[in-house]
Amino acid sequence: MESEDRQTRKSNLRLLFEALVVGLVAGIVVGSFRWLTGQTLAMWQKGYQAAHANPALLWLLAGGVLASVIVAGFLVKQQPHAGGSGIPEVELQLQGKLQLAWWPIFWRKFIGGVLSIGSGLFLGREGPSIQLGSTVGQGVAQGFKASKTDSRVLLATGAASGLSAAFGAPLGGAMFIVEEVFHNFSPRVWLNALAGAIMANFVVSNVFGQTPVLAIDYKHSFPILQYWQLLLLGAFLGLIGRFYQWGLLNFSHVYQKIPVLPRWLHGIIPALILVPVMYYFPGYVGGGNNLILSLNQIHAVNVLVLIFLLRISFSIVSYDSGLPGGIFLPILTMGALLGAVYGQFMVDLGLLDQKLVVNLIIFSMAGLFSAIVRSPFTAIMLIAEMVGSLLHLMPLAVVSVVAYVVNELLGGVPIYESLAGRMQTKEDNDYVGEADQLTISIYEGSQLADHQVKDIAWPDRTLVRVIHRGQKDIIPNGNTKLLAGDLLVLEIDENQRGLVYDKMARLQEAKE
Repeated sequence: MESEDRQTRKSNLRLLFEALVVGLVAGIVVGSFRWLTGQTLAMWQKGYQAAHANPALLWLLAGGVLASVIVAGFLVKQQPHAGGSGIPEVELQLQGKLQLAWWPIFWRKFIGGVLSIGSGLFLGREGPSIQLGSTVGQGVAQGFKASKTDSRVLLATGAASGLSAAFGAPLGGAMFIVEEVFHNFSPRVWLNALAGAIMANFVVSNVFGQTPVLAIDYKHSFPILQYWQLLLLGAFLGLIGRFYQWGLLNFSHVYQKIPVLPRWLHGIIPALILVPVMYYFPGYVGGGNNLILSLNQIHAVNVLVLIFLLRISFSIVSYDSGLPGGIFLPILTMGALLGAVYGQFMVDLGLLDQKLVVNLIIFSMAGLFSAIVRSPFTAIMLIAEMVGSLLHLMPLAVVSVVAYVVNELLGGVPIYESLAGRMQTKEDNDYVGEADQLTISIYEGSQLADHQVKDIAWPDRTLVRVIHRGQKDIIPNGNTKLLAGDLLVLEIDENQRGLVYDKMARLQEAKE
């Protein structure tokens, strides 16, 4: 037994070392991606500014933008899973429903992401950063000849490291992976994901500095007697979030009805719209982080509403074109705008002090993210790190939970999970493997809790190998009783991983 414990510790330390390597490489890769997209966008903005003095230059800029999206679209045509956000792909890979080679995705996502995001389209860098990090995790796992289970942990670590490097948010990156993508709070996952995320953040901090990505200056705590405002704001965000979910999932049908353009050229449509937008409103383009930082200077509700309508409509048009780029930062930008709209409206009614509008801008980013992505813990932690302050955790939590609940009541679904379900095909599942492992957490109130192993309708070809309970490892038999909080290690057939994952998810649902 002592020899087994020593071997386990050695294995865990090796995995931790590999996770740090993933974080180091992901930090370099995503840091480079972040720098290049920023520099490319700045180059385009300078070009459009020059076009005001030389209108003929606008034709050259339009041609350049079209060339950029055509090249990015061609890369996606070669490898369809290099398009879009990349988060749904990572989620399917971790569930065992999708298998991808890392290198073809890696370089196409990098180049395509720089071209499409850097052009000024309303796309975020975080989704591609997460997928780039996940491919780094796959590559490192392959280089170290890691086991299947460790390879998935390193893939998750790479994804967390990618988000950490994109936003300077290691805790938010690790939380997002375990809450939204991996759906598993296994210590092997979150510990290594956090280690990789910290390493990645260390790397990018040496390049971009330690100033938070959204260093919004505010000096006043939100008064407790004004918390009724947070309830109204949360409900408002939950409603808008539901509309955005519907629009994002359905506007792709409009693209499908365009007969003259093949799918890989759909990026031409947002590119043509972008030219006049970039010419007249260069400060409102891109992912939106600079816009967020300037919102507290805009006090006209009608102007804020118009900017929001531009952001939400063009975000949907940009993402559903299939070009490489995410919705993560655009969601935060729209949330900030909604907070400014609501706050300024209340100021005009005499129900809110002007100095508190900036607080609502911060709270609304977390609230809209919580409503659309359905990850309230990530929303709270991510915004706290991105803003660089823990002083607003309580109101952040109030707005996030209310927005989440309202979206749930309106029939909302997690956006990345919905996008993953939309892309899944029979071919994605059609690969053959050997013995594999799946770790499942037993939740309080699930159909697994308080039942003996023999009483559970386990999926075919599934064996409960070990139960992690606190600091103890239990080798189960048929009479072993499962408890809430247990971690089950299941031995499964690799080519059945996705089916087992789905069935275990159904067993985790609350008892009638």
